[in-house]
Amino acid sequence: MYAVIRTGGKQYKVSAGGKLKVESLAAEVGSEVEINDVLMVADGDTVKVGTPLVAGASVKATVVAHGRGDKVMIFKMRRRKHYRKSQGHRQNYTEIRIDGING
Repeated sequence: MYAVIRTGGKQYKVSAGGKLKVESLAAEVGSEVEINDVLMVADGDTVKVGTPLVAGASVKATVVAHGRGDKVMIFKMRRRKHYRKSQGHRQNYTEIRIDGING
């Protein structure tokens, strides 16, 4: 059984027992979160696709850790114009473990 959820403006395919890094959530480590933005639920041959969300479906998850991703370097340059700009960015994330899918 798997589901497609939406969180942080992105879509993820999840199944029970899997771990996932999503955009930062306001929840403590060890707490349970419930994601109600479920776009699709599939169980064997039966597939429920929402318009846009599946009614009554939810995904239960536990927050495992918070962290920061790898550094992404942004470099801008205009040739022959003496313009160079360098900047770095590290995005915050929350690692969650999927406990169950209610479809």
